[in-house]
Amino acid sequence: MKGFKSFTTLILCFVLVIGVITSAFPQQKNPLGQYATLTEYEKATGKKVTKFNEAPVLAELVKQGKLPPVEKRLPDEPAVVEPVEEIGQYGGTWRRAALSPTDTQIQERLGYEPLVRWARDGKTLIPNLCTSWKIGEGGRVYTFYLRKGVKWSDGEPFTADDIIFWYEDVLLNKELTPTFPKWLTVEGSPAKVEKVDTYTVRFRFPRPYSLFLDYLAGPEGPGPNLFNYPRHYMRQYHPKYTSKEKLDTMVKEAGLQNWYQLFGNKAQPYTNKELPTLRPWVLRSDPTAIRIIAERNPYYWKVDPAGNQLPYIDKIAFDMVQDIEMINMKSVSGEIDMQARNISFTNYTLLMENKAKGDYDVYRWTSGASGTAFFINQNVKGDTVLSKLFRNYKFRLALSLAINREEINNLVYLGMGDPAYKLLPQSMWEDKNLRSLYEYNPAMANQLLDELGLKKDKSGYRVRPDGKPLTLTILVNLAYPIHPDVAEIVQKQWEAVGIKVAIDSISGALWWPRINTSEYQIVAYELDYTTDRYFLTYSRSFIPNANSTYWAPLWGLWYASDGKAEGSEKPTGDALKLIALFDKIKVTTEEKQKAKLTADAVSLCAKDLFAIPTIAGYPQPCIVKNNFKNVPKNAIYAYPLLSPGYTNIEQYFIKQK
Repeated sequence: MKGFKSFTTLILCFVLVIGVITSAFPQQKNPLGQYATLTEYEKATGKKVTKFNEAPVLAELVKQGKLPPVEKRLPDEPAVVEPVEEIGQYGGTWRRAALSPTDTQIQERLGYEPLVRWARDGKTLIPNLCTSWKIGEGGRVYTFYLRKGVKWSDGEPFTADDIIFWYEDVLLNKELTPTFPKWLTVEGSPAKVEKVDTYTVRFRFPRPYSLFLDYLAGPEGPGPNLFNYPRHYMRQYHPKYTSKEKLDTMVKEAGLQNWYQLFGNKAQPYTNKELPTLRPWVLRSDPTAIRIIAERNPYYWKVDPAGNQLPYIDKIAFDMVQDIEMINMKSVSGEIDMQARNISFTNYTLLMENKAKGDYDVYRWTSGASGTAFFINQNVKGDTVLSKLFRNYKFRLALSLAINREEINNLVYLGMGDPAYKLLPQSMWEDKNLRSLYEYNPAMANQLLDELGLKKDKSGYRVRPDGKPLTLTILVNLAYPIHPDVAEIVQKQWEAVGIKVAIDSISGALWWPRINTSEYQIVAYELDYTTDRYFLTYSRSFIPNANSTYWAPLWGLWYASDGKAEGSEKPTGDALKLIALFDKIKVTTEEKQKAKLTADAVSLCAKDLFAIPTIAGYPQPCIVKNNFKNVPKNAIYAYPLLSPGYTNIEQYFIKQK
């Protein structure tokens, strides 16, 4: 409690100091990218916003009487977004490409509007749909003051009732939510959400919950998905508000079996163009369209420092294509305005060679994750000998020591990758014992394999204790071409120490069914970063807390479901210790202690080599047309930040010639 108060006081002092600094240098841009309110902006800069402006297409609708004036569409206190380069121009269509309606990411990465958000520095939490919050009772109670006057894209008011609807009628409804979300519980006890007044909501927890704000800002919590349930629209599909007869008729007309299927479909921003939204752009196309269009939200609630209602860009157009290579070829030919999603590093040289021809630049964003890592499935099914080997630390260490990371970096990552040990917190970089785990040492790898009784036969390949050939199968996702490339190199390196390796390449559609049911041996995929604050709320690579934990999906399912899910398995050994550390981190509000616990968890997982990295970060190519402005040159392409959403994409614009 004392530590929590001290930390809160420190933060308040920091905010005051920053305020003084900002006032003293009013020309300096806000590094966080966004001011919570007009009042905050005016206080920080000494400038006043005297009038509001809008896009010409909206001004025309106002003139025709189809929309209220911009002053009536904006909230009482709009958020003020600081442009990266300059005040933008209205108009234009942002061209992108996607593999499917969900791949457009119009809901999350391009619709990043949570209650609180990650700022543009990628490290700081700031208000978003709330203007402020208060933490009370030693970290047990969080009170949010919503932005007054915000409207859904159909003009209806957004209030605390929308959040209460999400909590009471979605989360607490067993048919819609059979298992209460783990991120909203502390030590197995769920939060209680209360409406204080029209624009104030309160979350209560039985214990201090230090990660709650982080979860609110990211994809593993509700993130922007909390606002998929506008009460005024969704209640017509809920039995609490609509008669059974009427619901049954709608269910039948939709060709479905149950009301909750209908409700789920109607709450889907990727496919339901009638669903009101709070995001910058609103879906206007049917999901079967070859080109999916999203148009500007006339009620969007942010402005720039000149009082211009955002977003600047009129439309986003997504061309539906069959594979990632088609997206990369569209980039090379100049048909994409700005995109990092599905732009593969394997095409980096090609992209660079065609910059002038395609009239674009290639920004080198930080990848936000590691290069390819190899996840050794601790829940492998149907093979007790292999299961025992995978749970043997010596075997995992041998696999790591047999990998020539320098060769992989040079061949696949063009020498641009960071050493694997840089995945660890910087305080651990000089730890020789940890660094030795990632060094190329085939002699030691052979020695360890010999000690495990894995002798070589006449062909030079190793034999299992039961006399069968030792063959490992690496599962790769064809949707991410860089991982199959690395897997082929590691295949040769492991075979050099006598382990026969097969590669099982599958499509993205088959990926999660295989992962979630643990029907694989080893996965080649990326590790999520540990070096920033958001690691704790997207920790599946290191903590077995979700059934998407590649090295232990059934242990992760056990944690996520409180041991209730069918097929889940209780973790053992160090995996159970990792979960205990994670649970302790969640209720620790003293920052130094939380940092120590986090470092302990990362160190333990690194030593255990449940996931074996090849390299740490590497550049993520981001295609930006030369007339497409306000895109930061340096950014992090990280899913926990729902990048590029955290960069305030509403201030991107297309410069007219």
